[in-house]
Amino acid sequence: MTTTNWSPSISKAAGPLYLAIADALSVDIASGRLPDGFRLPPQRTLADQLGIDFTTVSRAYAEARKRGLVEGRVGQGTYVTVRRPVASGSGVTGLIDMSMNLPPRFDDPELATAMWEGIAQLQSSHGLDLLMRYQEAGGTSRDRAAGAAWLAPRLGEIDAGRLLVTPGAQGALLALLGALAAPGETVCAEALTYPGLLAVAQHLRIRVAGIAMDAQGLIPEAFEEACREHAPKLLYCTPTLHNPTTATLSLARRERIVSIARQHNVLIVEDDAYGALPARPVAAFAALAPDITYHVAGLAKCVAPALRVAYVVVPQGRTVAHLASAVRATAGMASPLTSAVATRWVENGIAHSVLAAIRSEAHQRQAIVSKILPAKLVQADPEGFHVWLKLPGHWNRGDFAARLRSAGIGVVTSDAFATTEPAPEAVRLGLGAAPSHAALAASLDIVAALLAQQSAMSSMVV
Repeated sequence: MTTTNWSPSISKAAGPLYLAIADALSVDIASGRLPDGFRLPPQRTLADQLGIDFTTVSRAYAEARKRGLVEGRVGQGTYVTVRRPVASGSGVTGLIDMSMNLPPRFDDPELATAMWEGIAQLQSSHGLDLLMRYQEAGGTSRDRAAGAAWLAPRLGEIDAGRLLVTPGAQGALLALLGALAAPGETVCAEALTYPGLLAVAQHLRIRVAGIAMDAQGLIPEAFEEACREHAPKLLYCTPTLHNPTTATLSLARRERIVSIARQHNVLIVEDDAYGALPARPVAAFAALAPDITYHVAGLAKCVAPALRVAYVVVPQGRTVAHLASAVRATAGMASPLTSAVATRWVENGIAHSVLAAIRSEAHQRQAIVSKILPAKLVQADPEGFHVWLKLPGHWNRGDFAARLRSAGIGVVTSDAFATTEPAPEAVRLGLGAAPSHAALAASLDIVAALLAQQSAMSSMVV
C-alpha cells in the first residue's frame, strides 16, 4: 500500500509528544482511518511536517511497535500491522476479529426473514419519495415518534419534539461536541472511553480530561475534582455496559454525578449504546436529570450495525434547533432509507424481537467465556457481548495483541481507549464477530493458552 500524507493532530502542551503521536496512531487505527498494511510516512518526513525533532518521531514509532500497532520492514518502512487469516482447529477459516464489538449473530431464520420483509414493505408504504426526496435534518415526525417509542422503556414517555434522528452515534457526537464546546475547551470522559469520542474531540481540537474509574465505573469524587480543575463544558460517559470495561454505574453513583454536574453547571452527554441490553436497566441519566442530559441511543449495538441511526434526546427546556443545525452542517441528514427501516422495525415489533435474540445470544456467549477464560482476569457482564481482559504480570498488551494477531485473532489494546497515562495492561475482546459458538470457543482457547504462557515462550503456542 502506498504512503498517504498521514499527519496527526496533536497538542504540544498535552504531554510527551512521542506518546501523543502513538496515541493518535492508536485512535486512527481503531477508527479505521489507517487500515491494515498502511505505510506510515518516513520518520524524518513526519518530523518535518510536525515541526518537531526526528528523535521524537522515532520514539513514537518505537512506542507504537511496543503496543503491537505497527511493524517495521527492513528497507521498506513502517506499516500498520496486518492481521493474517489462518485456519483454526474448529474448521473455521479466517480471522476472528474480536476487535470489532458487533452484536452477536443469532440463529433465527424466521426473524431474519421478517427483517427483510419489513424492508421490502417500504416500497408500497413510501413509494419513490423515500428514495428521491430530501428530508429535514432531524428526521420526519414519524421517525421521531418511533424513536420516542423505542426509548420509552428506559426514559418513560418523552415528547418527540425533543428528539432528533441522527446518522449514527458517531454523527451524533460530532454534532453535539461541535454545538456544545469550542476549540480549546475541555470535556470530561472516563479514563477509558470510546475511541470515536477521542477522534471527534481531536478533530474539533477539544481537550479531553480523563476521569478515574474503578471496577464499578466512573468515580464521582474524581469527576468533582476534574470539575474544579478544568471547568469542563460537559461530561461524556457510557454508564451502562461501559465500553471497554463492561462496568455499569449504580443508581447511587449516577445520582451523585448528577448532583456534581448541577453544582458545576456541566451538561451530561449520555452514550446509551448498550442501554437496551439489560432486562432491568438502572435509571438513565436522561431520566434522572432530563434538564441537563443529552441522551444518545444508537441502534448499531442493540438491533443492527447496518442501521446507521441514533436517537438524540435534548434536555428539557432546550430547543432541538441548535443540534439540528449542527447535524445539517456536518452530515446533512440521517439516511431517510435507514431511518424508515428503523421506524418500520420499531412499529411492527421486529426491533424488539431482534433485541431479545441478541440478549439471548449474548448470554450464551458469555457462558462460553466463563468456561474458558480465567475468572480472575475477566471483567464482563452476562448481558453484554464484550469482555475486558486484564493481563497477568508477565504480559504487556502490545506483545499479547501481536501474538494473537499472528494466530488470526484481532483484539483492541487499552491504548485505543485511554484518556490518561499509563494505559492499563488489558485488551478488549468482542464476542459478536465469531460466526458460531464453536469458532468463539476455539478462539478463546487460543487466548487462554496464550495467557498461561510466558511472553518469551508464546511463539511455541501460536
